[in-house]
Amino acid sequence: MDREHVRALLAEVAAGGVDVDAALRRLAAPLAGVDDLGYARLDTHRALRTGDPEVVYGEGKSPAQVVEILGRLRAAHPDRPALATRLDAEALAAVAAAHPGALLDAQARCAALGDLPAPRGSVVVVAAGTTDAPVAAEAALVARVSGAGVRRVDDVGVAGLHRLLAVRDELDAADCLVVVAGMEGALPSVVGGLTGVPVVAVPTSVGYGAAFGGLAALLGMLSSCAPGVVVCNIDNGFGAGLFAARVARRAAG
Repeated sequence: MDREHVRALLAEVAAGGVDVDAALRRLAAPLAGVDDLGYARLDTHRALRTGDPEVVYGEGKSPAQVVEILGRLRAAHPDRPALATRLDAEALAAVAAAHPGALLDAQARCAALGDLPAPRGSVVVVAAGTTDAPVAAEAALVARVSGAGVRRVDDVGVAGLHRLLAVRDELDAADCLVVVAGMEGALPSVVGGLTGVPVVAVPTSVGYGAAFGGLAALLGMLSSCAPGVVVCNIDNGFGAGLFAARVARRAAG
């Protein structure tokens, strides 16, 4: 159940189509907001509280568990797509077999079940290099599943600034930017100095030894001198994509 379901139920009560006791029964049945599967307790009221339903984090779960949870979350909010992230090839294959209509993105390591919502607002996902593409793909898919319009700009790192300057108008037109970079993580600071659009920076674990698996990029982004830049955890395309979608949706009204 999400806010729209509750709103529709209250409207029925106000119009006299549903009596108060019947409405209470419908609200009380899932009042705990938990679907207990034994190995997982699904938060079926997350969309009601936050506007976005729970997402399956696939790492550490068996393919069968991913398939079951994805189906249960889809049933809990049939008007919104259910999303699973961090899926390996075996889990993606299991989702494809169980749900032939599912949207699969091997690069993003994600699967979505259900029709995508109409896009509201604009998110542009900017990747410094092609090796950052998996994290950028995760951010882009999550933002799209979460209701934003999404465009990607790839391979515009600081080693060739003319590539970034060539798409500056596209950056300025966005409601929110997700900027993904590894190595020293300089790109978000450059983007933040070129545009007043909110920037969500995502450090990746790409880079040679002194990059320390993304730590150098993370610290560089956290230390950015460019205002208007916020930072997600290393390789956290999911968090960046959802945040950006919320910004874009609010900007769209």
